[in-house]
Amino acid sequence: MGRKDSPQGSVFALDGIPPLGQVIPLGLQHVVAAIVGVVTPAILVSSTVGLSPADKTFLIQVSLLITAVATLVQVYGLGPIGARLPVVMGVSFAYVPTLLAIGGQYDLPTILGAQIVGGFVAIVFGIFVKQIRVLFPPMVTGTVIFTIGLSLYPTAVRYMAGGTVTYENFPEFGAWQYWVVSLLTFGVVIFCNYFTKGVSKLASILAGIIVGYCVALAMGLVNFSSVGQAGMFQVPVPMKFGLSFQIPACISMAVMYIVNSVQTIGDLTSTTMGGLDREPTDQELTRGIICQGSASVLGAFFGGLPTASYSQNVGIVTVNKVVNRTVFGLAAGIMLVAGFVPKFAALLTTIPHCVIGGATMSVFATIAMTGIRMINSVKMTPRNTAVVGLAVALGVGVTSVPGCLSGFPTWVNTVFGSSSVVIATLAAILLNLILPKDETTVKS
Repeated sequence: MGRKDSPQGSVFALDGIPPLGQVIPLGLQHVVAAIVGVVTPAILVSSTVGLSPADKTFLIQVSLLITAVATLVQVYGLGPIGARLPVVMGVSFAYVPTLLAIGGQYDLPTILGAQIVGGFVAIVFGIFVKQIRVLFPPMVTGTVIFTIGLSLYPTAVRYMAGGTVTYENFPEFGAWQYWVVSLLTFGVVIFCNYFTKGVSKLASILAGIIVGYCVALAMGLVNFSSVGQAGMFQVPVPMKFGLSFQIPACISMAVMYIVNSVQTIGDLTSTTMGGLDREPTDQELTRGIICQGSASVLGAFFGGLPTASYSQNVGIVTVNKVVNRTVFGLAAGIMLVAGFVPKFAALLTTIPHCVIGGATMSVFATIAMTGIRMINSVKMTPRNTAVVGLAVALGVGVTSVPGCLSGFPTWVNTVFGSSSVVIATLAAILLNLILPKDETTVKS
């Protein structure tokens, strides 16, 4: 199953329309797997930049729409854009550390402006992917992804403690009620993920959020005021937040788009290997990365955040071998409809911070361990250990000490002092190029 010789119209073949009885549950499964990743970055960013409840709802609404459009283009193609492979594309956690750093220093328009620059960088990367790919072997990519996971842990803990700020600005920060809800949410995610099978296992994060939300509701931690103020139907308007271009922010985002383009290569490869029993073609890789960059550029004009391929949905494909485009088209269609309903987006904004923190801790851990697996695909010689260890040490170390770059111009602190991912990426690339090569690095 899931091979190239599957009959047309089968869920295991790219083309054709399978029975709706199979398409609907399989499509919903992908929606469930993606929905948390779609809306949570918008919630995190809106809290950091201080958006009003209405604008927070709008940001989530656009995130749903951009995810739907990017997925449809990736699955079905639009001229030279889109890999035409069964991949869910949407607003990504991987950018969150950099987005929060830029948002904390500047504002949302600066994030969106830098996103446009990053999107064009991804498009160029896609065009020249064969030539540039040599700079990102699995060890370098794994180091970067591992650092992304590490950098997200403080965000999860901050949310588990009740908010995005510290005790000085939020006296209730760290209250026992928040920890009860967050740890209960975390426990449900772990239980469903490791002690159950089927849908409950695949939807473990959603299950944790539902249970945590119900408990938070019973404890009076949920505020529905934004839902009552939201309308039933709304078409997003372009340039609602405006655009601002700051060179340090643009540099940071450009680096992140290069990193995530490499991750997209890995996701497209996993999809074709796991679902179609073949390697992706150079054309598929090029079109897939161009889709990622194009969706981000388009999204920025409407207030949508950066997009990337969804590894959790790729994992579903590798497990069940379902690759039919209709399944993914249905999933995108559901998110598209939801994106036009502000009340649905507003309802998602009522999820308390402590619930989000408890649910996303496992997501961030998975990101970090994905990096570890990629690093572990090469032989850890003293040379390779130095590349990984020094890159992570510089990235995490510099950003863990506020003010350590205060003697430099402000732009240096924005580019290198705000996100550990940028430093780790540049350090891993340079060290991998400079240090003498081992005779063999691939595990036998």
